[in-house]
Amino acid sequence: MEYIEFSNLKQYKDKEYSYVNAYIIDDAIFFIEPNFYTQLVYFKEYYKDKYNDLINAILDTARTNKHVIFTGDFESPVVHKEDYIYREIDDCLAKIKLTFDNKSNPESDWKD
Repeated sequence: MEYIEFSNLKQYKDKEYSYVNAYIIDDAIFFIEPNFYTQLVYFKEYYKDKYNDLINAILDTARTNKHVIFTGDFESPVVHKEDYIYREIDDCLAKIKLTFDNKSNPESDWKD
């Protein structure tokens, strides 16, 4: 699946995780797990005016840390790699001083 937000970046091909999108920016490599991307899309629906700020926070995190796996859940990531750090959507949102509770998520414990 193509993630248009990152289409201007060079894709990184990982043999072990060929089904997970990975990218190169400057001298950094980062993975965007599908569940993280789903959360990103939900965020875009609610905060379209802040979406570019969030994308920039993601790219800044990748540049700063060099090896990052953006995951939907620290406790059960899809990609397992040594020397990589894991970041969830809330970590990226904190960089732009936002929080996001997706109560429409069917797996959420915080339903109305």
